Amino acid sequence: MTDDKQKSSIPNNQQRVVFCDFDGTITVEETFVAMLKHFAPELSSQLMPEIYARRLSLRSGVRQLLESIPSERYGEIVEFSRGKLMRPGLLELLDFLDERKVDFAIVSGGLRIMVETVMGDLVHRARVIYAVDVDASGPRLQVNSEFEGDEELVSKVRVMGQHPAQEQVAIGDSLTDFNMALQASSVFARDRLAEYLDEQQKPYTKWDNFFDVLESLSQKWN
Repeated sequence: MTDDKQKSSIPNNQQRVVFCDFDGTITVEETFVAMLKHFAPELSSQLMPEIYARRLSLRSGVRQLLESIPSERYGEIVEFSRGKLMRPGLLELLDFLDERKVDFAIVSGGLRIMVETVMGDLVHRARVIYAVDVDASGPRLQVNSEFEGDEELVSKVRVMGQHPAQEQVAIGDSLTDFNMALQASSVFARDRLAEYLDEQQKPYTKWDNFFDVLESLSQKWN
């Protein structure tokens, strides 16, 4: 998806928008993190604990990891993404949102190509995808991100600002979703994200799969 297409698909004010993380949220496992550990194992072992402890910013840590990977391995990254399992209930949730004309935006701190590869035919069901792009023309991958922030390669709060709505719903699982969750009207959180929100005493709804999200939103919006 090009930047022009992305910008043209940004809607005007609406009642509700759902912002959904990808890695570990749409996917059953943390696909992007697994890729970094696979292609940059030594650096990942050094930087990942610092990122999760919030001593190193996502922007700096993820950039260092991605830009350490030789460009000649880009094709392997795409292949690594194939066949990754998605969390149950996504199709049913998308159908539910379509019926109510609620936009579903994927907001990922990982690679766009990985999102598109895993999503397959469902990729077009998202109104828009925000993620990290890479340039593989040089000796090592170079990161490009239109919505880079002070602390994140993809500032999910900046993305939310592109979709003003009366209700902004966030779905996530980890540190990359923390600022988005603090900003959202309502949050579905699991794993590390739930722990971070507990520390901040930010209310959220626990979830395991998208059927849980669907059931909760059905009760809330009907």
